[in-house]
Amino acid sequence: MRRDDLRATFDSSAAAYHGARPRYPVELFDALDEYAGAASAAEVLEIGPGTGIATIPLAERGHRVTAIEIGERLSARARANTAGLGGVSIVHGSFDDWEPSRWGMFDRVVAATAWHWLDPATKYVRAHRHLRPLGTLAFWSALHVVPDDGDTFFADIQPVYDEIGESLPADHTFPRPGELADHTDEIVASGLFNQVHVRHFDWAISYDADGYIALLETFSGHISMDRWKRDRLYGEIRQRLDRRPDRRLRRHWGAALHLARRMP
Repeated sequence: MRRDDLRATFDSSAAAYHGARPRYPVELFDALDEYAGAASAAEVLEIGPGTGIATIPLAERGHRVTAIEIGERLSARARANTAGLGGVSIVHGSFDDWEPSRWGMFDRVVAATAWHWLDPATKYVRAHRHLRPLGTLAFWSALHVVPDDGDTFFADIQPVYDEIGESLPADHTFPRPGELADHTDEIVASGLFNQVHVRHFDWAISYDADGYIALLETFSGHISMDRWKRDRLYGEIRQRLDRRPDRRLRRHWGAALHLARRMP
């Protein structure tokens, strides 16, 4: 499927997304505030907030957040989830073509697990135009990492993915904590940002079968699978976890927070 088609699949999981997706570490937001200057009420443009998982902690820190969400149902969920918070505006639209009332309005442009979905030819240009001089660009994604002593469940289940025709690429490897891709060169090559800083954060979550399947149901690759494939895969996940004493798996998450300063 094309990038735009995969990006559109998330709206179908809007009802489950907020409960299933992981929260980001508090320390990540601390690092963002420290780099950007912890103004009590920074003007933040958030790209792709989903249901508001990053929007909420940003607003709770006193920042005013304008969040652009392409999914109609996700937008509605984000509005409901942030209704009790002041200074949050959820806009249904695409960052790739959203036109503000004026450019250069924001102290920060932030994308949490959304930057990679944007048009690579224009995303740095548009972020630069939205930011005030010396404003901060911040993006990160919550990704699966596997430490050397990590749960073997994910490697053990791969033959089932192979069986249903959903194999990982032949050259795929699971990164270890601290080994997520560093996009510094790409940021610098844009010619629009400098003072790039990258910091890695790692955490782990324990899932039972229902919780893990709910998580998978929010991933574009699983949403787009044929129903029979998901039934086969999820049935095998349940059986294998049922054979474990605690009936749980442990998934490690990583995020590489990229921070950069807008050049004048």
